[in-house]
Amino acid sequence: MSKIKFGTDGWRAIIADDFTVENVKRVAYATALWLKQNFENPSALVGCDPRFAGPLFADTTAAVLASQGIKVFRAENTFVSTPMISLGTVRLKTSAGIIITASHNPPAYNGYKIKAHYGGPATPDDIEKVESQIPDTISLELKSVTDYVTDGLVEYVNLEDMYVEHAENSFDIPAIRDSGLQWAYDAMYGAGQNVMRRLFPDITFLHADYNPSFDGQAPEPIQRNLQEFEQLIKLSEGEIASGLVTDGDADRIGLYDGDGNFVDSHHILLLLIHYMHKVKGETGEVYSTFSCTSKIQKLCDAYGLNNTVTKIGFKYICDLIVNSGKPFMVGGEESGGIAVNGHIPERDGVWIGLMIWEFMAKSGRSLKELVQEIYDVVGKFAVERYDLHVTEEKKQAIISRCKGGVEAFGNLKVAKTEDMDGFKFFFEDETWVMIRPSGTEPVLRVYAEAPTTAESFKILDTVKADLLK
Repeated sequence: MSKIKFGTDGWRAIIADDFTVENVKRVAYATALWLKQNFENPSALVGCDPRFAGPLFADTTAAVLASQGIKVFRAENTFVSTPMISLGTVRLKTSAGIIITASHNPPAYNGYKIKAHYGGPATPDDIEKVESQIPDTISLELKSVTDYVTDGLVEYVNLEDMYVEHAENSFDIPAIRDSGLQWAYDAMYGAGQNVMRRLFPDITFLHADYNPSFDGQAPEPIQRNLQEFEQLIKLSEGEIASGLVTDGDADRIGLYDGDGNFVDSHHILLLLIHYMHKVKGETGEVYSTFSCTSKIQKLCDAYGLNNTVTKIGFKYICDLIVNSGKPFMVGGEESGGIAVNGHIPERDGVWIGLMIWEFMAKSGRSLKELVQEIYDVVGKFAVERYDLHVTEEKKQAIISRCKGGVEAFGNLKVAKTEDMDGFKFFFEDETWVMIRPSGTEPVLRVYAEAPTTAESFKILDTVKADLLK
């Protein structure tokens, strides 16, 4: 049998290649061992997103856990989002939550994520404990899930009802519905579609059907994947005030203003800090990853808030939310994963979208006007990124150069360097470039921040030319 290795956010593999019923049994069995070793009366919540064969793999997981005497709550919904599993884990007080999902990966993939009892990513230490106990082969006599229901070991729960009720109790949904503003939502055929239809039945929907192949496209809410949605908003000629997008398991967000401009996570984080603190009067810690805009620190300084910068990966933010002992307000990463106080220590694209829409509805201002309010405090900015596909030899040579210290890239003189997770080089005018190697492929991720998109790409082009010469 193949060795199963968890990545930064679960185990992912190609369906019918490595992601098979047999291998899911192996992982579920190791999960059961870990649960029994760490909890007196272990229990788990299990569900799946809309990917191909999700219910089969979720039922397999539930059956394996139940066969080991673990009480299983099985989502009765055809599909659920990762945040719905995390919320259910907290509400049902289960020892863990498991969702069958490959998040934003291409449709050929599926995956297996473990959520901790607090409703966020399980710690790397716990994942390692599960991983170390995955057997090379497995032979289990499993009954059907229906039989385990009869035995009292499996119980069906409606996570969709739970999530919708939580949203209706947490947001002024009528204010959003009755604002007179037109909204649009692109589900990317993902797990957010049903709750959004229930909350806002009359808005414009795109790709909000059950399509386990995601129409052949990776359900990742980045601008190049959203051209159809972007055109929909532009062709509305201002009638649609904002467009929300979520990924396959609905934990990441994409956002558009009324002109069809993509609003990235750097801007969303700043909008949330502004809304929660300046408008709603909330306070608490702000957490942002190393690749986020420096404007977060600038806004926090202006508002008297503390911003802690973490390594890249939501697990580092979750760890601070759960274990720092400090009141939390908002935290997020450049890739679209954001969490806020009052919910769960988990990324949630739908939840963050509702916060932005509520801000617009209650303020009576457009998304463009709200972004301008941020610019009035911190200045205009744009963060752009290149992924440079290079040989492993070239990648290592560039990293060695970065470690040795860089004085300049072409005509760009380096004033300061930070190396928390990759290398961030600040220039004399407060612009910066960041270079970070991928840990799994021969790719260098290169980010740049400057006052405008054009200036950011100019920095990227200068640095790229210098690195590849």
